Amino acid sequence: MAAPFFSTPFQPYVYQSLQDSVIPFQILGGEAQVVQIMLKPQEKVIARPGSMCFMSGSIEMENVYLPENEVGMWQWLFGKSVTSVVLHNLGPTDGFVGLAAPSLARILPIDLAVFGGELLCQPDAFLCSVNDVKVNNTVDHRARNVIAGVEGFLRQKLTGQGLAFILAGGSVVQKNLEVGEALSVDVSCIVALTSSVNVQIKYNGPMRRAVFGGDNLVTAVLTGPGIVFIQSLPFHRLSQRIARAVTSPNMRENPKFFVQIAIFFFLAYVVIVSSLILTE
Repeated sequence: MAAPFFSTPFQPYVYQSLQDSVIPFQILGGEAQVVQIMLKPQEKVIARPGSMCFMSGSIEMENVYLPENEVGMWQWLFGKSVTSVVLHNLGPTDGFVGLAAPSLARILPIDLAVFGGELLCQPDAFLCSVNDVKVNNTVDHRARNVIAGVEGFLRQKLTGQGLAFILAGGSVVQKNLEVGEALSVDVSCIVALTSSVNVQIKYNGPMRRAVFGGDNLVTAVLTGPGIVFIQSLPFHRLSQRIARAVTSPNMRENPKFFVQIAIFFFLAYVVIVSSLILTE
C-alpha cells in the first residue's frame, strides 16, 4: 500500500466486485466522517465536486462531465453541479484518496449488487463511487408525491453493480420491510430505499399548513418489501435550528431593529402617498 490507514478504532473494510476486483476502504471519524479508499494503479474513484480532502501523490484529479450520469437541465435549474470529480491513480504503485462529508454526516457504504442494482436516495446523498455506478436525478411527476421544497420531487437514483458511498445525518437506522409491512417516516428523514418499496405521501393537517411549512406535517408511508435507510438529523432540520438560534436572540436584544422596520414602512407609505398626490 502507498500509506497505512490512519490510527482509528474503525477497522478497514474490503470490497470485492463481481469482477473479483478487491478495493480496501476505511471510514474515519464519528460525525463528520471521511472515507479513505485505496486504489491500485489505473483504478479510479468518481466523487461529487468539493468532496476531496486528501490524496497521495500518484492520484490525478480531474473535473469532468460524465454523460452516463444523465445530468442536465434539472440539476442546473436547482443549483446542482452537472460535473463530477474523477480521481485516477496514474502511478506505478498503490495510492489512496480521502473524501469527506460536506457537513455533519455519516458515510454509508452501499454495495448496489446486494440491493438489486438500484437505490433511490435523497438529493445530494451521493458522495463517491467505485466501479459500475451511475447517478441520475429523477423527477417524480405524480401529483400525490409533490410537496413543498425541491426534496419532495427531486430524487437521486443510483444504478449499477458497483460500490457507492452515500451521506446521512445523525444516527442511521436500517429497516427491512416485509411484504405488506407499512412504515410511516418523516419525508426529510428518508436517506435511501430500494425501488421495490411503495411510497405514498400523507399530509398531517390542512394543505395550507403544509404549504407554509411546519414540522412533521408531511410523512411518507412506506410499504414493503424492501429496505429503507432512515436518518435522525436531516441537514435542513439542523440548518433551521442553527438559523433560529442565530437570528432570534439578535432580534430580541436589538430593539432598534423594530424601529428601523417601522421607519422603513413609514417612508414607503410617504413615498406612495406623495406619488399619488403628484399624479393627480
